[in-house]
Amino acid sequence: MSSPGLARRLGLADATAIGLGSMIGAGVFAVFAPAAAAAGSGLLIGLVLAAFVAFCNATSSAQLAAVHPVAGGTYAYGRAELGAWWGYLAGWCFVVGKIASCAAMALVFAAYAAPGFERPIAIAAVAALTIINLMGVTRTALATKIIVVISLLALVFVATSGLVAPPADGGLLGGGILAEGWYGILQSAGLLFFAFAGYARIATMGEEVRDPARTIPRAIVLALAGAVIVYGVIAVTALTVLGPDQTAASSAPLADVVAAAGWGWGEPIVRVGAACASLGALLALVAGIGRTSLAMAREDDLPRFLARIHPRTQVPHRTEIAVAIVVIVVIALADLRGAIGFSSFGVLLYYFVANVAALRQSPAVRRYPRWLQGAGAIGCAGLAAMLPWQSVVGGVVVVAIGVAARGVRLVIERRSV
Repeated sequence: MSSPGLARRLGLADATAIGLGSMIGAGVFAVFAPAAAAAGSGLLIGLVLAAFVAFCNATSSAQLAAVHPVAGGTYAYGRAELGAWWGYLAGWCFVVGKIASCAAMALVFAAYAAPGFERPIAIAAVAALTIINLMGVTRTALATKIIVVISLLALVFVATSGLVAPPADGGLLGGGILAEGWYGILQSAGLLFFAFAGYARIATMGEEVRDPARTIPRAIVLALAGAVIVYGVIAVTALTVLGPDQTAASSAPLADVVAAAGWGWGEPIVRVGAACASLGALLALVAGIGRTSLAMAREDDLPRFLARIHPRTQVPHRTEIAVAIVVIVVIALADLRGAIGFSSFGVLLYYFVANVAALRQSPAVRRYPRWLQGAGAIGCAGLAAMLPWQSVVGGVVVVAIGVAARGVRLVIERRSV
């Protein structure tokens, strides 16, 4: 007997909020400091490059999702357009990279909400948000909308404080926008790409969106455009007020912007906003990983046990519980300060497969020019190679482990026939 399908309960506003909540939480409060360390004020160029690659990926995802409106995102698209191995590579990279992202976002939340108690608070946050997801996808969308509003209000407060704060010595560009060279700029683009990955959550939930052929493409573009505007404003504000060096050295650059304006009383506002943004990212991440894992389990690329959908709430409850357990273990055992680079490597490979799959689609279903998909594939491969070497090596090892595991399974299955 086949498992029932997921319910189509999400409209345009729901899907856009989930994507925007994912991107804002991951980007504004977590990625500007390492990007500034890599490129200084050149991160502004890196932001433009990351946004362009993300746009290419968004159009490929939208084109694919309109034809394949099922759970699983590029895992499903790669299987349909390129073959099982390509789909598996995309799914494996997504699940592993985003599990690291979940742990990172939980720790970011805890660092802002309860400094000194990061690990237990992070574990509690993962458990609480998993329960919300298990209650049903409409509750996930509602919670994300509330979190996005709170986060955006905090960011408006930061941007406003930046207008009255004295500029740093050297101003916005510091020692020059090319001071760290093009390698640093490209590395910052790879790190900043981590912040744009949230729109994938919309595509991975394609089986739960109403009128997916129309809603998914519009939601992806709207969420991405909103995130680009927010990132640009906050990046310029932080670099102008703090300068590249202080931005790179700060563990909470947006709180430092408020302090530089003499608005120290507003630091709790920034902390609440950062905590909410991180929770929004974590909430959508758990949902997205659950849907991709569900699709992989349906094809036996993960244990079939995980393919069950709850008969009442109609969410993939087993996969979401399994994801939460793995994330909690990672939080308890690992130092995840390098998680952004590791996650970016996996996500860039995921979108490389998406671009290649969209490039292979027939003219009858094409919504965007082929050159966008080609540029996206080249951009993903290039940015992945430019990441810090530790992230590249770790990513290659994990991908190799996943490929070997599937190869062994297939050999065992053939011999048992």
